[in-house]
Amino acid sequence: MSAPEIRPAQEADLCAITAIYQHAVLYGTATFELDPPDLVEMTRRFRALIDGGYPYFVAALNDRVVGYAYAGPYRPRPAYRFTVENSIYLEPAIHRRGIGLQLLLRLIRESEARGHRQMIAVIGDSANAGSIGVHTKTGFQMIGTHANVGFKFGRWLDTVMMQRSLGEGATTLPAQGS
Repeated sequence: MSAPEIRPAQEADLCAITAIYQHAVLYGTATFELDPPDLVEMTRRFRALIDGGYPYFVAALNDRVVGYAYAGPYRPRPAYRFTVENSIYLEPAIHRRGIGLQLLLRLIRESEARGHRQMIAVIGDSANAGSIGVHTKTGFQMIGTHANVGFKFGRWLDTVMMQRSLGEGATTLPAQGS
């Protein structure tokens, strides 16, 4: 397999991104959405993240988007402004080939460059060993599990919380006025 190109996402990528996410919603437990958003909604979400100054990347193989990752606000209140939450989604045929790891590493670097200090992973389904493993490889620590908080496909699902410091983390204070 050739190495994927990891590059900033563009609006032209949104059809592929929407299809990847649709599959995750309909058949997976990484997301707790039950109805897949359409292209209009995915475009709105994309623009909100880009306009908010958050990083958003795609992985492309032979010019075809096969995965994506972005960081967004962890929570809306201003005190959380230095903390981001990450999301990574891949086409099913691409799992376990290191592409999610490459996307996450790029997302970490870019989030650090933008001044974020903490990254949170909210992983749907405690049985999602692939996502937990990728996050562990990149320095995330387990911070807890919310047991049985989602109900999808006729069963209760957990969310796993993991966290990683970015850049200076909490060792220094942010610049004044931040």
